[in-house]
Amino acid sequence: MRAILVDDERLALDSLEKLLCEQSEVEVIGKYRDPLLALEAARKEQPDVVFFDINMPVLTGIEAAEQLNNDVPSADIVFVTAYDEYAVKAFEVNALDYVLKPVKRDRLVKTLQRLIDVRKQRPQVNEFSASPVFIRCFQTLQIEVDRGEPQSLRWRTAKAQELFAYLLYRCGQPVRKGTLMDLLWPDADWKKGLTQLYTTVYQMRKALEAIGVTIRIDNRDEGYLLDLNGAELDVLVWERSIREAPALSENTLPVHLKLLELYRGDFLAEYDYLWAESERERLRIICLKHAEQVSEQLAASRRFVEAIALQERMQQLSPHAENSYFSLMRLYDAIGDRHGVERQVALLTDMLLKEYGVPLKGEVLNWYRIWQEKRQ
Repeated sequence: MRAILVDDERLALDSLEKLLCEQSEVEVIGKYRDPLLALEAARKEQPDVVFFDINMPVLTGIEAAEQLNNDVPSADIVFVTAYDEYAVKAFEVNALDYVLKPVKRDRLVKTLQRLIDVRKQRPQVNEFSASPVFIRCFQTLQIEVDRGEPQSLRWRTAKAQELFAYLLYRCGQPVRKGTLMDLLWPDADWKKGLTQLYTTVYQMRKALEAIGVTIRIDNRDEGYLLDLNGAELDVLVWERSIREAPALSENTLPVHLKLLELYRGDFLAEYDYLWAESERERLRIICLKHAEQVSEQLAASRRFVEAIALQERMQQLSPHAENSYFSLMRLYDAIGDRHGVERQVALLTDMLLKEYGVPLKGEVLNWYRIWQEKRQ
């Protein structure tokens, strides 16, 4: 467990760190005498647990814990204090435990065990692979069984892999045999194409059986239907999570940032499947739109460095999207990085000329001219 410690008394802070470092279950990733700095670090580091002293100036441990509940809802809270009069109030802010000073080693061990037990039993919010079988299609095609390492199946032929990928794309929909043969064997006559299709479906079923995956490929309406049979598909889980995510705000930023991290790359990006291009574009647009909104919230929260990193990543994902260049210009301007602004202008100008044969113009050009005038 990754822990942050907060106490305005240096000796108490050092003592708690020493006791915790004796326990192999804990890694102290930060200790702070200023609770405001601790909260800032928690938002960035996303610790598993924060140990708060209660009686601190400027911001009490209770007040800091209430803020932590909003900013990092996944973090557990333990209060460490010389006063027991705060116990009821402590548990009102969802503290997991309450330890009196001076902290005893055996009492702290009990707290850590309680932390471990609670975290084991707690459902993992936004767990991306909760199903025993999880199929990954972002960037590459892999299957994860019982939360083990994602693995690429050893398909007998490239056609078997593409057929499986296509049926995943059409998941839950019957696909006629003629459609599949036109897609994979367009030059074969009907009889030969049908034989190749039957052989490939057989190979697919055997490959899935070999790793204990119970995904079904059913005969349906003169074609085939892929039934996930309890397995989960990353693109479906991700898109559903985007729809069901809490409203974007400073407090919910960790959830939205996590969703963007889960977009590891475009849909089946490693494979040259022409039929996948429309789905790649659709999912990419969802990701870029969401990233733009998250970037704006980061900027509003004055977390400019994180916003820049996010927009740089989106620019790599979609180098032809003009929005990321313009967003980065404004973000670099916000932190006073003139070179960063100029570099984005140069990159955008070069991209527009090479890809579309047009110069920089419109809103972006107007903004850039005003920006230049302000610095003369």
